[in-house]
Amino acid sequence: MPTLTPFDSLAPGTPGVWSHGTVTVLRESGMLGSASLTVRREGGRLVVTHTLSADRLRESLVAEVTARIAEAGAGRDEFEAVMVGLVRSTVDDPIDAWATYYRQSLRDLVDGTADFAPVHEVAASLVRGTVLDLGSCFGFFPLRLAARGVPVIATDIHAGTMRLLDAMRAPLGIDIETLVCDAADVPVPDDAVDTVTALHLLEHVDADLGDRIVAEALRVARRRVVIAVPYEDEAQACHGHVRVFDAHAVTALAARSGRPYEVFSHHGGWAVLDAASPV
Repeated sequence: MPTLTPFDSLAPGTPGVWSHGTVTVLRESGMLGSASLTVRREGGRLVVTHTLSADRLRESLVAEVTARIAEAGAGRDEFEAVMVGLVRSTVDDPIDAWATYYRQSLRDLVDGTADFAPVHEVAASLVRGTVLDLGSCFGFFPLRLAARGVPVIATDIHAGTMRLLDAMRAPLGIDIETLVCDAADVPVPDDAVDTVTALHLLEHVDADLGDRIVAEALRVARRRVVIAVPYEDEAQACHGHVRVFDAHAVTALAARSGRPYEVFSHHGGWAVLDAASPV
């Protein structure tokens, strides 16, 4: 699977076209009300054509793209490039394009219509006080917290995603702090926040690195660490997953932390670790 170099999601481009590395996304004229999406290999390239309208730019598009990308044998880098390409080729102005995607995705996540909404709802109910979120990616969960007045820091190892999140502050009217860092090495003091969250992050790393991330989260959190992982039969390669979890694996992960914990299942597995009380 090709490994693509980092790209700028806000870079100027040609209207209706977005291309990076081995991926090209083209928006075609379609009949009113139609919305086609095709993914195909042409030699070494992955070519995506679509007739999406702006109202389709939302997190729910991920499921449809995932299915098409998996059929084409694409990996995580190509999946991410396709998602960016769909947003950028549908609305000409970069800021307007991403603001459209963010607004509609946040609305769906808050009103419960998005697939990931149950995860956000549970996580929001579990946080206490100030929050640092590990592996924030687009930052929808930190934005949800910030919108209701919770002091929160969004973090991600990819500088481009944090730059994008920074650019969304003004159009969304939500102030949020961002930090580019490795989830296993967060440049903040011990006990910096009340709660550290890691939502659908640990399936992207192997067990050793995952345990280091949990240990770092416990260092940073004064009160609790909230972990959520998906339950999968096979790791979804196009999303960058490298291991799978079930209830037993989540319990084992929590036990290895050496802290009191609660484990439960709800749209995947959850572990809530008590950062204040060593066993």
